[in-house]
Amino acid sequence: CSSSLFLGCAIIRPPRDGGIRYRGLTQEQILPVDYEIEYICRGNRVIVGPKVRKCLPDGTWTDMTLNSKKKLYIGALFPMSGGWPGGQACMPSAQMALDLVNNRSDILPDYELELIHYDSMCDPGEATKLLYDLLYTEPIKIVLMPGCSGVSTLVAEAARMWNLIVLSYGSSSPALSNRQRFPTFFRTHPSATLHNPTRVRLFQKWKWTRIATIQQTTEVFTSTLDDLEQRTKEAGIEISVRQSFLTDPAVAVKNLKRQDARIIVGLFYETEARKVFCEVFKEKLYGKKYVWFLIGWYADNWFKIKDPAINCTVENMTEAVEGHVTTEIVMLNPETVRGVSNMTSQEFIAALMSRLGGKNPEDTGGFQEAPLAYDAVWALALALNKTVAPLKAKGRRLEDFNYNNHDITSEIYRALNTSSFEGVSGQVVFDAQGSRMAMTLIEQLQGGSYKKIGYYDSSQKNLSWFGNDVWIGAGPPADRTVVIEEYRFLSQKLFAAVSVFAGLGILFGIVCLTFNIYNGNVRYIQNSQPYLNNMTAVGCMMALAAVFPLGIDGHHVHRSQFPVVCQFRLWLLGLGFSLAYGSMFTKIWWVHTLFTKKDEKKEKKKQHLEPWKLYATVGVLLAIDFLSLMIWQIVDPLHVTVEKFTKEAPKEDLDVLIQPLLEHCSSEKMNTWLGVVYGYKGLLLLLGIFLAYETKSVSTEKINDHRAVGMAIYNVAVLCLITAPVTMILSSQQDASFAFAALAVVFSAYITLVVLFVPKMRRLITRGEWQSEQQDTLKTGSSTNNNDEEKSRQLERENRELQKIIQEKEERVSALRNQLAERQALRNRRRPSSDNHALPPSFSNSSSLYPADSKMNRNHCHNSQIPLLYK
Repeated sequence: CSSSLFLGCAIIRPPRDGGIRYRGLTQEQILPVDYEIEYICRGNRVIVGPKVRKCLPDGTWTDMTLNSKKKLYIGALFPMSGGWPGGQACMPSAQMALDLVNNRSDILPDYELELIHYDSMCDPGEATKLLYDLLYTEPIKIVLMPGCSGVSTLVAEAARMWNLIVLSYGSSSPALSNRQRFPTFFRTHPSATLHNPTRVRLFQKWKWTRIATIQQTTEVFTSTLDDLEQRTKEAGIEISVRQSFLTDPAVAVKNLKRQDARIIVGLFYETEARKVFCEVFKEKLYGKKYVWFLIGWYADNWFKIKDPAINCTVENMTEAVEGHVTTEIVMLNPETVRGVSNMTSQEFIAALMSRLGGKNPEDTGGFQEAPLAYDAVWALALALNKTVAPLKAKGRRLEDFNYNNHDITSEIYRALNTSSFEGVSGQVVFDAQGSRMAMTLIEQLQGGSYKKIGYYDSSQKNLSWFGNDVWIGAGPPADRTVVIEEYRFLSQKLFAAVSVFAGLGILFGIVCLTFNIYNGNVRYIQNSQPYLNNMTAVGCMMALAAVFPLGIDGHHVHRSQFPVVCQFRLWLLGLGFSLAYGSMFTKIWWVHTLFTKKDEKKEKKKQHLEPWKLYATVGVLLAIDFLSLMIWQIVDPLHVTVEKFTKEAPKEDLDVLIQPLLEHCSSEKMNTWLGVVYGYKGLLLLLGIFLAYETKSVSTEKINDHRAVGMAIYNVAVLCLITAPVTMILSSQQDASFAFAALAVVFSAYITLVVLFVPKMRRLITRGEWQSEQQDTLKTGSSTNNNDEEKSRQLERENRELQKIIQEKEERVSALRNQLAERQALRNRRRPSSDNHALPPSFSNSSSLYPADSKMNRNHCHNSQIPLLYK
């Protein structure tokens, strides 16, 4: 065999004598069947067997399909139907890889790999039965190759009990990356979580911060969604709606519509995808306002496949899915590179198409994952080839594998874990969890076909963007209905009108205050306690001044300055009420205290009302308000709160909502403070009404305007008791609330000023009392007026009036006396003179009662006769 004349030789071992004979091989030769032959061709050792082979000049043997090697069996589950019928393309791809591996003399030269496969239908229940058949039916399988995440989960969890390595070509469930649960699991299909960094990057690119999700309730999608939720949270993106379904997605889709989902990530198998988008079409959850993110490993025409489970036409489905975005792991190397199989990705696709017999790739499930199945077989073959030498060193061989042999499994695990080669799907490398590392392809459905719009390398965080994305609208839609925040401000016309009234009221208050101070030396003004009236005027002006900050809002000042406006409102209204109402309440209080007790009425009238008591009462009321306001502002200061109202849809743009906002002055325990203040003020108002009613019939010169004060208290109390609860109810309606509060303040101030000061002005103007009293003051040479002089002048006026009355009565008596005399004379003429003696002597002559020459006057009347005269 060493001669150069021979291309190869064979070592022939006859079964009888066991001797060895060498025979040079130049052509095909027939040998007995019971002979064992070991072929040697240019130094390449070939499988032992009884068949005849021909050594070719290139150093290879003919008749390579003859099986003269030791067989290693692979148990595979290909889903030819079901949720993901990936086996339709993945099984031919895997078989093609096996043929090439078995024809390679440098990879497992002593072994031949054989595939034993079943249809799992992507159903874990069906897979359980098939797994039992694989494990308990000869021959022994050295490796298991499942597809579908649900099936792989079942197989990988059980495989550890049989010391079996599991290598999946089509499982994307993130749960499979759990090394504690699946210690012997590897996959050439990257984890579904590899989609999530790409999705998050696209959300950031298109400035979306709010998304929604809808998923089929299987472990692969649940774990993928959990990972997405964690990544979006880290990126500051909110998952506002999370819907799931088992078989019928109708309710879940309706909930997405109801909750205004715009950017929706869908996680479900292809068959469920058709159900989802049939419901999407019915709910009109598509178009320029919506973007759907789907998994990219569906068949390209998945939405055109007739499905008896849905009642939507192909046109309906095509309309509903237009514009959606898919993310898919790069499963076919985009570069023209010859990998370990000595085949480029383009050559692989051509060979696969030939194996499929010209079948349309769009109608073939798993066509996109076919390169992964191809590379999975090569990864397994290379790993097994790598274990031959270590096992030989230990005195073991691959054919010695059984389900109780842990050493061979460990060697295969080690070899797979260190795999690194160039495949038709790209660089094949496994991470610590046994998952494939790869780039992500981004596609968009444009005009019924998928277009590549970019790539994303999550390891390098590099986005390669082609810029050919197409949108139904002007651009990427908003991630939610655009909500425009719009503050509600007070009507400026209303504010201006009320401000004019308040300003005029302040001017009127200044006039009243000036009048009261100027005429402070007039007795009539002095007897009305002018200092209390001055406090009332100042309090009314402060209350009227509070109208201005009451109407100031964000339209006039910046929000940072708004708390200062709130403070002005509170203090002006609080102190203004204390001065205005407190001074009036003080008058009524002391009038009631001094003059309403009947038994001591006369004695009380003689008492002198000391002014300091009045001032002290006002001071106490003012101090209570001041301290309460001070404590409120220190403990719980006012700040700005914003009230949100129901969103409103403008007529011109249906995709925009107006969010009305209203600023309020508030504090943390606003209701508690208002309850205390309103309770105290309310009791004070009710007490004022009671005292005003009790003193309505009292007449006193010490406080000569208490009746007017009572009338003012009535009006103020009624307005305040009505306005306070109404403004709390209408707090959300800025115009109505301001109108009630401001007009109540204005009317209260106007009524108080008019009732207290206008009568005084009218009296002094019409009667001229300030002129006469001033002249009297000049004549006496003294500006001091006291109560005795006033009483003396009043008595003189009363005396003059009584004299007039007496004179009128005297004239009446004289007229009656003349009438009586005329009647008596008439009677005398009618009767005979002889009857004169019948009359009583006392009435014979009226002159006996009233002397003719005498005239009655006040000095001649007896005291007992005066009542008769007045009658």
